[in-house]
Amino acid sequence: MRLSQNSGVPIYQQIADSFKSDILAGKYAQGEYLPSIRGLARDLKISVITTMKAYELLEQEGLVTAEQGKGFYVNAQDSEMLIEQHLRKVEASLTEAIAAARIAGLSDDELKNMLDALLMVQD
Repeated sequence: MRLSQNSGVPIYQQIADSFKSDILAGKYAQGEYLPSIRGLARDLKISVITTMKAYELLEQEGLVTAEQGKGFYVNAQDSEMLIEQHLRKVEASLTEAIAAARIAGLSDDELKNMLDALLMVQD
């Protein structure tokens, strides 16, 4: 799991997003437990509170369930529904980015170049 202090995205959100991607990709099966909160915090060198916040976010989204004394396990997923939710979020974010680009006076080509550059950095 790669975390960035400079991305502008809170660490807990980065952790939750990483687990969401892994769950959707089938890296965690239904009923499988996520790493312990303390263990993950230790491995990532972050606070237990940050890890707990990420897991609570996953629980709020229905991806995992907390089991007292055991940890968090992966719920059964309707992957098509989850993918559709993510696509709607992407579309909303892109729509917002296009509006901001228009306000800034960027041309379509400049916006596409900016997106291409960001995509290259992410890979």
